[in-house]
Amino acid sequence: MDTSQRNHQNQGFVGDDGRSTASTVEISTNSPALRINSGDQEAAKVPEERATWGKGVEFLMSCIAMSVGLGNVWRFPFTALDNGGGAFLIPYLIVLFLIGKPIYYLEMVIGQFSSRGSVKVFDLCPAMKGVGAGQAFQVFMLSTYYAALVAIIGRYFIESFRNPLPWSTCRAEWGVHCINSAPDASNWSRVEGDDQSPQNYTMKSLNDRVITSSEWYFVTEVLHEKPNIEDGIGLPNWELVIGLFIAWACVFCIIRRGVKSSGKASYFLALFPYVIMGVLLVRAVTLPGSIDGIYYFIKPQWGKILDPKVWYAAVTQCFYSLSVCFGNIIMYSSFNKFGHNVHRDAAIVTGLDTMTSLLAGFTIFGILGHLAHEIGTDDIGSVVKGGAGLAFISYPDAIAKFKQLPQIFSVLFFLMLFVLGIGSNIAMTSCSVTAIRDRFPNFGQWQCSLLIAVVSFLIGLVYITPGGQYMLTLVDFFGASMIALVLGIAELYTIGWIYGTDRLCKDIEFMLGRKVGLYWRLCWSIITPLIMTVILIYFYATYQPLTYNDIIYPNWAYVIGWLITAFGILQLPIWMIVAIVRDPGQTLGAKIRGAFTPKKNWGPSDPLLREQYHKEIENELTPKRGQGIWAAIKQNIFG
Repeated sequence: MDTSQRNHQNQGFVGDDGRSTASTVEISTNSPALRINSGDQEAAKVPEERATWGKGVEFLMSCIAMSVGLGNVWRFPFTALDNGGGAFLIPYLIVLFLIGKPIYYLEMVIGQFSSRGSVKVFDLCPAMKGVGAGQAFQVFMLSTYYAALVAIIGRYFIESFRNPLPWSTCRAEWGVHCINSAPDASNWSRVEGDDQSPQNYTMKSLNDRVITSSEWYFVTEVLHEKPNIEDGIGLPNWELVIGLFIAWACVFCIIRRGVKSSGKASYFLALFPYVIMGVLLVRAVTLPGSIDGIYYFIKPQWGKILDPKVWYAAVTQCFYSLSVCFGNIIMYSSFNKFGHNVHRDAAIVTGLDTMTSLLAGFTIFGILGHLAHEIGTDDIGSVVKGGAGLAFISYPDAIAKFKQLPQIFSVLFFLMLFVLGIGSNIAMTSCSVTAIRDRFPNFGQWQCSLLIAVVSFLIGLVYITPGGQYMLTLVDFFGASMIALVLGIAELYTIGWIYGTDRLCKDIEFMLGRKVGLYWRLCWSIITPLIMTVILIYFYATYQPLTYNDIIYPNWAYVIGWLITAFGILQLPIWMIVAIVRDPGQTLGAKIRGAFTPKKNWGPSDPLLREQYHKEIENELTPKRGQGIWAAIKQNIFG
């Protein structure tokens, strides 16, 4: 090679092996970017370098802590049970292969390639910046009520040290329609022929429903729940206020220094839950009757495999379990070194997420099989209640039925849930902090983290009032489900067709030095956005007004819900108009084209790499211009 040409070793981008990742491209020393005299260098304002993970494994552990969360432990087993048991696993694995894995890898790639957070990453198409803004709003709403759930989990963790467990037996003030959750066969009987759906002990006494002590405890002692919220939601429960404060204090302490501190905590947050889950699994499979429970969990009900509800459930479970299209993955990967192997990490996290869900299913249903054995029933589905109260009613009820040291199981179980909840909330809160600091880089990390924590704590007080579960359900539906699919689809079409699948693949080749296979191209351009669009249509076609425990919300609550949804979705047209107005084009057509074109500074954050990238991408994209729409579509899909 001529001495005037050499591989530029960029010390700002060092791989996990300690070597430069910039060696895949050659930079000319005659480049204008390098022809800067010393005076210009001193006068130039050098921007603060973006923080990076201390080690590549910290990124992997943080992604595991984020994606493996509460949904894997309490949502997946019963979603599978309600949708065909083992037959649900087939649609779920197909959906994971066609939706979960492609989106996970896609978001890792664009975050790492640009070193931008979930909002600023849409410099790739300024007109669609509303996708990132809407997702930032959505994830902020999620984090506020997620912490409230962690506060309730903390309350149960503390109470688990008491002997007997406080929810195991009835109290006098609960009346005669209460049944002990602790084993006492003389106190209960299941009415033959009763409808057991949703799965629950259906107790009848003088034609009145008898409620387990665990449910009484959750509703009256923990929540102080109101029968309705017609006259307001009430004041916060002071015990849960303490739990909420501790939850946000944990999050703040971990993220106060950004990835430097959260990366170190990720080892514990990612690995410790598996230790507890392993202990619980070993214990579960050694209990009498556990094999029957596991078989009940995986036994296929083939009649349901063609039911669209089952496929919808598989998509939503995969979507929310992996945390795709929420901005968290983009945010975490933006702190990677430029050449980090995200292809490997995406495969590990998506595979591990599924394995964890199955592991949790075996553990939970092993325990339920034992409980059914103790009770003397073959209907394992009748010993637990699904739905929102699963973690705080059914699991405590099941734990109380252990005859020997139920406190150990309770402490381990709720400690595991607490750690899982904190790990997921760290990702969501970090996403909000990163979005703000990308826009206001002079805003310090700990100051921004403290502001988000304080504001979120104050909002979270709403969810720990007597009407808090009503509001939590409302915000979850209108602030997450109603927004996530719309913004997720907009993200996929933006990256796959406006920015271009072909250009994305060339970005990956530039960054990682590897060709992108046909599987990824077909998923990003056709299969994944098409399936998501069908799911969105199905969602709105089957929409029914939201209820909580079959109670209809007052009109003011629906108004709040639709305002939340509107605020999130309206980010799309608002930011599109802003981008068009701000574009420097002289005509409306030029402004529109400019708003849908990547910004000039789009690309790697390192200026030398970015200059080389712009030269290469210009040469790569030139051939498809002027060849007609079908040629452009073909090249976008197949390259």
